[in-house]
Amino acid sequence: MIVLGLSAFYHDSAAAIVSDGVIVAAVQQERFSRKKNDSTFPADAAAYCLDVAGVSLEEVDFVGFYDKPLLTFDRLLETYLSFAPSGLGSFVEAIPVWVKEKVLQKNLILNGLNDLNRGTLDPNDILFGFHHHSHAASAYYPSPFDRAAVLVMDGVGEWATTSYGVAKGHELKLTNEIRFPHSLGMLYSAFTYYLGFKVNDGEYKVMGMAPYGEPKYVNLIRDHLIDIRKDGSFHLNIDYFNYCTGLTMTNKKFSELFGGPRRDPALPPSQRHMDLARSVQVVLEDAVLILIKHLHEKTGEKNLCMAGGVALNCVSNGRISREGPFENIWIQPAAGDAGSSLGVALAITNAKSNGKRLPALNSMDAMHGSYLGPEYNEEDIQETLKNFGANFKKMTDDFLFPFVAEKLAQEKIVGWFQGRMEFGPRSLGNRSILGDPHSPEMQKTLNLKIKYRESFRPFAPAVLNEDAHQYFNLETISPYMLLVSELNSDKLLNLSAKDKKKTGFDKLNVIRSDVPAITHVDNSARVQTVHKETNPRFYRLLQSFKKETGRGVLVNTSFNVRDEPIVCSPKDAYKCFMATEMDVLILGNFVLLKEQQ
Repeated sequence: MIVLGLSAFYHDSAAAIVSDGVIVAAVQQERFSRKKNDSTFPADAAAYCLDVAGVSLEEVDFVGFYDKPLLTFDRLLETYLSFAPSGLGSFVEAIPVWVKEKVLQKNLILNGLNDLNRGTLDPNDILFGFHHHSHAASAYYPSPFDRAAVLVMDGVGEWATTSYGVAKGHELKLTNEIRFPHSLGMLYSAFTYYLGFKVNDGEYKVMGMAPYGEPKYVNLIRDHLIDIRKDGSFHLNIDYFNYCTGLTMTNKKFSELFGGPRRDPALPPSQRHMDLARSVQVVLEDAVLILIKHLHEKTGEKNLCMAGGVALNCVSNGRISREGPFENIWIQPAAGDAGSSLGVALAITNAKSNGKRLPALNSMDAMHGSYLGPEYNEEDIQETLKNFGANFKKMTDDFLFPFVAEKLAQEKIVGWFQGRMEFGPRSLGNRSILGDPHSPEMQKTLNLKIKYRESFRPFAPAVLNEDAHQYFNLETISPYMLLVSELNSDKLLNLSAKDKKKTGFDKLNVIRSDVPAITHVDNSARVQTVHKETNPRFYRLLQSFKKETGRGVLVNTSFNVRDEPIVCSPKDAYKCFMATEMDVLILGNFVLLKEQQ
């Protein structure tokens, strides 16, 4: 049985295809269109998935869409009526779009797929899943567990903002939910907006800025914005928010509560902004931990699977792993809406599987390392480089890996492009920019000369799985860069009294560990454990770097610049290489040095 899954029309559109229970391909539309968080119909992504599976639309048994548009439309209408006459302007702007396009999404899906010139789809083969069930399916079915508690947390689906339940074998049931407008995702996004960042994109920045601040506003948030109950349920005071009826996330009352208007994105954050970021991060973590403990008590399960946008908060995930009651946790690497394209495909697959759980269980998971996107052969790469007039040479593996390791040891910055592109928001060693974490200047150089982003943003380490314990207080594997862990105390340096007193962004330039480029100001790091089974080439590079330097750990950041998607093709990679101050580009076995271009 072949099932094509789609997510689209809100943000981060994607497609995924599952054949006889095997995850064949999954990719976001943004990687082809080069428009970050592209929400349009995922035509290129769907075409790619069909091509990789080697099937036409006639051979696809079902096409699944990740949510139910009519229920979302129902939420919009009911919300506007509840707050009327407030929000009339937003109503006038939003409803015609829904009536004209989104309510008729079955036709949009049918026409979008039939326009791909890959056969013709029977409209009766289009099925619609529930938003949170699609998330939950993406978390449970690829996991290494045959039974688990399942938790979904995001901004909002049709109505649900938080859902949980239990999965056993091929069955997945969500039994409890918290409904819009009460949402941890919306709470965090409201602060993202208020702190001057873009919603659905800047939440990572809030998380990265939080350690520079103090949790001074935690009580204010709990007293005025959110009531967290003992069972993990919560209730927001909507008087302070504007997302139900307006075109912004917060209102004047919110600004008055926190002492001023929304930060102008053109101005640098102040200490107050850092303190606000820290405060909402603490409130989120505490709320999630209470919910996790209740879920464990209610289900008695030892395994936990998670998805939804809140599950991308790796600081919160780290606390769940360390402090939570579950023995094992597994988080979908594409935990946002993109991953729901895969979730709905797996949900349909299991609903039609005659009681058999698919994909089949294995010791790690069924995501193939999340390397599910396009790959390019030597001919593709060489043709691209020749068309650009690039100066390059080809190396065998025996020469390539020591060569790259030597360049990295010289503190050169390397673009690393190999194999199939990653699915989800993280680069995991196939579309990566790499550097030496031992370099005290690497973090600043990468932010200012390569990524062109805020200097306070931290970078993640990729480490040989068997060496992770040498650097990090990590008790489990973290192949998808979704857990934050503290560095081991023997890797930390003794700070001077002057450095210890520094506050805010003055903390940024303090060298606080043996691997300063991946050590955040709170002595933590977002760890990726690298495994030979899922990425033998990246694993071999880390081994070569260890042989060169004695350290099996590298800085690993996504191969892109600010406000652009991760590179997909050799063309994307070359253009990014030439537009930045990267030193070396490796495309498969082809080597380019910047000074020779």
